[in-house]
Amino acid sequence: MGKYYQAEFETMPRDEMKKLQSERLVNTVARVYENVPYYRELMDKKGVKPKDIKSIDDLSLLPFISKDDLRDAYPYGMLAVPLADAVRIQSTSGTTGRRVVAFYTQNDVDLWDECCARAIVAVGGTKEDVVHVSYGYGLFTGGPGLNGGSHKVGSLTIPMSSGNTERQIQFMVDLESTILCCTPSYAAYLAETVHEMGLRDKIKLKAGIFGAEAWSEEMRHHIEDRLGIKAYDIYGLTEISGPGVSFECEEQTGMHINEDHFIAEIINPITGEVLPDGEKGELVFTSISKEAFPLLRYRTRDICVLSREKCSCGRTLVKMAKPMGRSDDMLIIRGVNVFPSQIETVLIGCGFEANYQLVVDRVNYSDTLEVKVEMTPAMFSDEIRKLEGLDNQVEAKLKSMLGIQANVTLVAPKSITRSEGKAVRVIDNRGGKL
Repeated sequence: MGKYYQAEFETMPRDEMKKLQSERLVNTVARVYENVPYYRELMDKKGVKPKDIKSIDDLSLLPFISKDDLRDAYPYGMLAVPLADAVRIQSTSGTTGRRVVAFYTQNDVDLWDECCARAIVAVGGTKEDVVHVSYGYGLFTGGPGLNGGSHKVGSLTIPMSSGNTERQIQFMVDLESTILCCTPSYAAYLAETVHEMGLRDKIKLKAGIFGAEAWSEEMRHHIEDRLGIKAYDIYGLTEISGPGVSFECEEQTGMHINEDHFIAEIINPITGEVLPDGEKGELVFTSISKEAFPLLRYRTRDICVLSREKCSCGRTLVKMAKPMGRSDDMLIIRGVNVFPSQIETVLIGCGFEANYQLVVDRVNYSDTLEVKVEMTPAMFSDEIRKLEGLDNQVEAKLKSMLGIQANVTLVAPKSITRSEGKAVRVIDNRGGKL
């Protein structure tokens, strides 16, 4: 199989990729306009017809859609094929009210599996590997996506799902897992437990594919050091397909977007203006190969940057930077934009592990930010005088990073609830408080 899973697409010359994207976009827009009344109404309202879309240069003529549109169209309002042609649904996790449901034809499933196979091969995966999938299965896309990709590569696949951490580690040791797939917070928890069980020398892992939540470079290095692996990022979202929309290569300097299936844009999240490569903004995706649930100009709310700089891996696919957070998850505290990943960077840099929680409140008309962070066992066993001033030191570094004051509370090891899926990092108690 070599370095690439599908070299013809992963290394396609830029002019050929633009031609392919344009052909697929034109066909997708025509099909969506004809088969999805919700889209037809949005396009008519904006005064755009399928004949106006002649290439990807015309993409900005199309209206944006958001998660609110998908909720309004729930359950079947965005389906672009007869229901009899759909073979699967997946659904978002943690959504209040109406959930977002995405549909797949068998061809959609096959293409999704191929995207995930590209990610596995990019981290060195072959049919000789044992892929340990600890993402959740069921409606969540993580487990099914990497499971399907592993099958495409021909690797032995362990469909562990999340939870039962000691059993995870037992299988990891006994079956000699080589590639771990899970959320970064769960990878950190697995690493912590492996060390507690004294099994660090028994595991054979060489790489990890971690996604589904924002994580810092400091957390990447922490996981790599604790497990002795290379930790790679993967990106996806249920609305577009699931993991495998983009993936990291050996350079680990951003994630290659599978542009034969998805067109990426960066926009100003306030004005909707399309921004040039290299500028930070909100990521927008258009699906150009999906049959059942193709989304046009879907606003992801993820904040990142696109880059077309030449990559040493040989892939010509555009790269997206690791998302620094989400525009809808971003905390605004006393008028300052705060992302949890910024705080994580400071904490790990100060010697803590990635076990923390942010509590936001409002007292006397002013926002407050408390950062609860677990001490390491070594810190906890130190004399109290050695700990004196540590919280002040962290507070000073946080103020330098964020520009606002945060109150740091050092708590005992294991006192913050561990997550076996996406970590709960933020508790915002402000509600309607003035």
